[in-house]
Amino acid sequence: MQRYLLRRLISLALSLLVASLVIFAVIEIVPGDPASYMLGLNAAPDTVAALKAELGLDAPAPLRYLTWVTGMVQGDFGLSYTYKVPVSQLVGQRMVVSLPLALYALALAVLIAFPAGLLAAARRGRVADAAVMGATQVGIALPNFWFAMLLVLAFALHWQIFPAGGFPGWSDPWAGLRALTLPAIALALPQAAILARVLRSALIDTLDQDYIRTARAKGLTRGQTILRHALRNAMIPVLTILGMQFSFLLAGAIIIENVFYLPGLGRLIFQAITQRDLIVVESVVMLLVFAVILVTFLTDLAYAAIDPRLRRRA
Repeated sequence: MQRYLLRRLISLALSLLVASLVIFAVIEIVPGDPASYMLGLNAAPDTVAALKAELGLDAPAPLRYLTWVTGMVQGDFGLSYTYKVPVSQLVGQRMVVSLPLALYALALAVLIAFPAGLLAAARRGRVADAAVMGATQVGIALPNFWFAMLLVLAFALHWQIFPAGGFPGWSDPWAGLRALTLPAIALALPQAAILARVLRSALIDTLDQDYIRTARAKGLTRGQTILRHALRNAMIPVLTILGMQFSFLLAGAIIIENVFYLPGLGRLIFQAITQRDLIVVESVVMLLVFAVILVTFLTDLAYAAIDPRLRRRA
């Protein structure tokens, strides 16, 4: 297990190194002069020179890269050109929205997908299986922003159960949870559909194994066999999808955050791009890449915990 963990840590470090180089090159080298890009083509030369000196953009690219990486390791993500506040402060303010929203949506997706996937696998080829697969197909095909607007029309404007948008903060936890409920449902529906289909396929593949037929021959019902034997062995592809979904929900909810006017990380990146705030874009994208790589690393550890064969191979 220690050797497996060491290999995954080395892979994580190399992935972060490559990602940081790519992000730095795309944002600070490929556009040419970052200061000129941020100020626009008609900016005066002395204004461009002043911005370069203020943000340290007049230093050589290798030195800027080392300064940027060293600062991020120490928790310093730079100063926002637009907001004139540290990027870490902006990230902290937005993370209290995006992280609970991602966890809320992922929890709803799991609560919907696992019973649906188990039911479809246990009733393979029957009416329940066809109904679940049809519903998941609709969930995948349905645009989540359109579904979000339907939720607003139904539950916010017509029945007035949940707020239509905005976020009141966590001073009142119940109000904050209500504000995130409709966005979480809109995000969870397509993810639950994908997860249910993956779980069904993994369970069906597992149910064809010899040890499952042996368990059935010993007198276990189909449901008992699935829960006791098949589910754990079918979890590896499910964990892969869960890790990818959490990363998407954390970083990819830009449209939903704009529909509900949520001050999250996705909306912060969108605003920073439109405002040409490269410092914010660079640091927040790197932070999200780190989150994705970290989730992948934790998923690999979950693989090893579920399947001892991975530890032995390592």
